[in-house]
Amino acid sequence: MVRFRWLVLTAAAVLVVVGAAWGTGVFGALTGGGFEDPKAESTQFRERTIAELGNQDVDVLVLYSNPTAVVDDPAFRDPVTATLAKVRALPEVASVVSFYDAQATALVSNDRHATYAMVQLKALDPDAKSSAYEAIEPTLTAPGITTRTGGTIPFLHEANTQTSADLARAETFSLPVLLVLLVLIFGGLAAAATPLMIGGIAILGSLVVVRLLNMVTDVSVFAVNIITLIGLGMAVDYALFIVSRFREELAGGHAPPAAIARTMATAGRTVLVSGLTIALALASLLIFPQTFLRSMGFGGLAAVLVAMLAALTALPALLAVLGHRINALRIPLPWRRGRERTTGDGAWARIARSVMRRPIVYAAGVIVILAVLASPVLRIGFGGFDERVLPPGAEPRAVSDAISADFPGGTIGPVEVLVSGGGQAGAQQFASTIGSLPDVTGVQVTAARGETSLLTVTYHGESTGDAAQQVVRAIRDLPAPAGSDVLVGGRTAADLDLIDSLISHLPWMALIMAAATLILLFLAFGSIVLPIKAVLMNLVSIGASFGVVVWVFQDGHFADFLGFTPTGFIEPSNPILMLAVLFGLATDYEVFLLSRVREEWDRTGDNTASVATGLQHTGRIITAAALLLIVVVAGFASGGIAFIKLIGVGMIVAIIVDATLVRLLLVPATMRLLGRWNWWAPGPLGAVYRRFGIRELEPGPDTAVKEDALAGRGRSG
Repeated sequence: MVRFRWLVLTAAAVLVVVGAAWGTGVFGALTGGGFEDPKAESTQFRERTIAELGNQDVDVLVLYSNPTAVVDDPAFRDPVTATLAKVRALPEVASVVSFYDAQATALVSNDRHATYAMVQLKALDPDAKSSAYEAIEPTLTAPGITTRTGGTIPFLHEANTQTSADLARAETFSLPVLLVLLVLIFGGLAAAATPLMIGGIAILGSLVVVRLLNMVTDVSVFAVNIITLIGLGMAVDYALFIVSRFREELAGGHAPPAAIARTMATAGRTVLVSGLTIALALASLLIFPQTFLRSMGFGGLAAVLVAMLAALTALPALLAVLGHRINALRIPLPWRRGRERTTGDGAWARIARSVMRRPIVYAAGVIVILAVLASPVLRIGFGGFDERVLPPGAEPRAVSDAISADFPGGTIGPVEVLVSGGGQAGAQQFASTIGSLPDVTGVQVTAARGETSLLTVTYHGESTGDAAQQVVRAIRDLPAPAGSDVLVGGRTAADLDLIDSLISHLPWMALIMAAATLILLFLAFGSIVLPIKAVLMNLVSIGASFGVVVWVFQDGHFADFLGFTPTGFIEPSNPILMLAVLFGLATDYEVFLLSRVREEWDRTGDNTASVATGLQHTGRIITAAALLLIVVVAGFASGGIAFIKLIGVGMIVAIIVDATLVRLLLVPATMRLLGRWNWWAPGPLGAVYRRFGIRELEPGPDTAVKEDALAGRGRSG
């Protein structure tokens, strides 16, 4: 890397230019939606409905209200009917249904001061629908009448707009704070700038990769969300680790070329193992059939791998150019004058030795704390997301709340039933059967053609509520009319199908993550004990995070402070995404710590001293990396969308728990209890490690590796 430093830096600069000029065009090329399972009943319902009856989607609900006039008054009726006539004439609109057309009382509020119209767009694709909505939205306003828009397309449009604004605010907030913190951590501007440089390469390079992927497969806009989070977070982590080791080698008297070689043979190897482990954890998202989850996997994979490659190529090339100037532009910080030693007898080492003197007490105490934090997971409930994820002032949410509270139908997301075959009489009879079910408030035949009929079923409450779910399940349990096929769709049915699909794929996701972690950590550390322990450590820290998420977002604690509306359940894709991201991040910190411990174990064969020295070398770096990642995630936690806020809060809790209770206390305690068994592997596997293991060796004549330690026969501490 030293020899080809200018070539590597030129290639990195070209990638940045291409990313800025072409990669950023991905924002207009990605798709929206993608929450459905292609094999789910609700998906088949929509496909069959379009094929047999044509498009029946109600895309936009337009709520008109006037506190001083009722819907029959000319002052209310005339401007609304004139406006809807103009809307019908728009090329994007397929149909408009209002109270004034059919005198449908369900479209008028109980106090008759409000009514809503149902607008169907010609487009079928979610992205085309969103564009059509943007085009017709100015025309929907009736003069002198309060006008608000809601329904599926305005809801998704508002959610995407709010998410984009949250991301922009998060980046605006995090980058200056990151720079300040990096200056405080490194004590100089030159070193502090390097992680942000790698972060920029990671983000822009990932956008290029995702745009290339979008040419061969559908990629959702959600991929961009995870690119910003993971790309910047991992780039800062990796650059912090490598630059810290490089400066340590320089301080040890090594010339820059030798310092780079030693850094890449140790810290570089750690970054490689960490990046591959996190990438494989995120790759587990690719097994899900939902486009939005697979897109998160694509985005996460791109972000981690580009960040890793940038840290292993562009960063050492830059260090080769800078040399000792990495310490340039120092900031005189008083607490850095008595810089903490990294020889095994500093503050972090003293903490580790204190823990290892009473390992059972510390381990038991931490496990009790983590169990208490994780206990709310036992009552977790799942449900789909609705307009309540938006801020209270958002129009789609206001429309949903008004229709649910003030209109006789009571819902904007009716259950829909497609009855194919059996004739109109069979459909009418089936509608009567549905009408007798508990929680059903009404059933109407809203479309019919030949032997096919579409039934619309209303109920009280939200589309994500228990009543709606019970209605869907009850209809699906009914026997179909003779000679007919019945499919149940709508928002509630899609939510239930999503939950079933995610749960059925979750075991395979967990198997992929666990297997990848076990194999890679075995190749990294030559032990079968440490990988198993790492998986268990990851689960306890993630469990604590999930428990806090349930306690806060499902139960509603701190709802006013955090600015969200509790729904009494968790949208199931959120914990799955959190599981993939947090499992990778927890492994990241584990690899950082155990790599240095393994290095000391290979050098000394003393378990206790290795743990203490390893924590002394990495404790400050892990703490700094955790703090920096919290800053990146904090922007998400402060956003306006509830599920983005949930992911942000969950990640912050997991990072804090993992960097303190787990890595600082639980890991040293368990490693002291296991002693030399930390490094044990059966004979055949030991041979595999000695031949194929990714061992962390320092180059040069001063490298001493004990063969008995490599074979797992070292001394216990």
